[in-house]
Amino acid sequence: MKAVILEAFGKLELRDLPTPKPGPGQVLVRIRAASLNYRDLLMVKGGYGSVAKPPFVPVSDGAGEVAEVGPGVARVKPGDRVTMSFFQKWLAGPAHRLDPRALPDKAPLGGPNDGALREFGVFDETGVSVIPDHLSYEEAACLPCAGLTAWSAVVAQATTEPGDVVLTQGSGGVSIFALQFAKLRGCRVIATSSSDEKIARLKALGADVGINYKTTPEWGKAARAANGGQGVDQVVEVGGAGTLAQSIRATRFGGTLSMIGVLDGAAGDMPVALIVMSNLRLQGVTVGNRADLDQMIRAIDAAKLKPVVDSVFPLAKWADAMAHMSAGRHFGKVCIGIG
Repeated sequence: MKAVILEAFGKLELRDLPTPKPGPGQVLVRIRAASLNYRDLLMVKGGYGSVAKPPFVPVSDGAGEVAEVGPGVARVKPGDRVTMSFFQKWLAGPAHRLDPRALPDKAPLGGPNDGALREFGVFDETGVSVIPDHLSYEEAACLPCAGLTAWSAVVAQATTEPGDVVLTQGSGGVSIFALQFAKLRGCRVIATSSSDEKIARLKALGADVGINYKTTPEWGKAARAANGGQGVDQVVEVGGAGTLAQSIRATRFGGTLSMIGVLDGAAGDMPVALIVMSNLRLQGVTVGNRADLDQMIRAIDAAKLKPVVDSVFPLAKWADAMAHMSAGRHFGKVCIGIG
């Protein structure tokens, strides 16, 4: 089989490897597609430090079909179309209930555990979920990390209710999923972007208000004004330190900031006084468990919701796919077709 290997940080190679065999309780998945996350770009560059050391197969998210099952497997069967859970061993329950002694066993795919940039992979049967028939492999490959992170923020860990206002940032995978899930939840959505063209596309997906943060640097005030001056109920915060102050200004008294990404910086001044005076709730979101993944998939199936795919590159063009995502011009998910 062909696989992309991270030999050393910054050094990726496409290699031929033996096709693995599933053992008891395991399944062999013929991986058909992968999707890129910002995490994958950082992982290749060594941005996670000692969390993951090469060599390993990068990219966390993928989807394919079950090619073979090992002894005792009952959850899936050969021919089933599946996606792989980001945290293979986190099956259910809140993160703070995880046994610290078992955390290494819950390490995610795409570093340190082998990820999706390969034609075949062996996974525990408990680490895969059947995908809806209406999704392509590329669309299904967007679910485990970006999709579930947004689902955790807007649904599984949310304090929002139908009629509340949710603010999303940009047009990357998590932000678009957050918009789609907020609309499914009956919320109004204010979406920010650096491009009027992208704002128009976000409105076509259901955003009620669009704010160009390039032409409106004080977009936090604009978002507050767009909800009658009282602020939004929840911000899905993917920017990090560079956007946090404006997000706080956008949020109503007692509102929630769901902290997900660091696209605009991981360190910076924390406006603590504003957080305290506004009685805000800061909720960190790190993807989610397999039970939540299954629940999200059921909701996507019932609504026939389609993830937004920006582009699909062949496996041999993995470097072009990463460069395209790094450039930041994508709208939705950047995917890689495999096999």
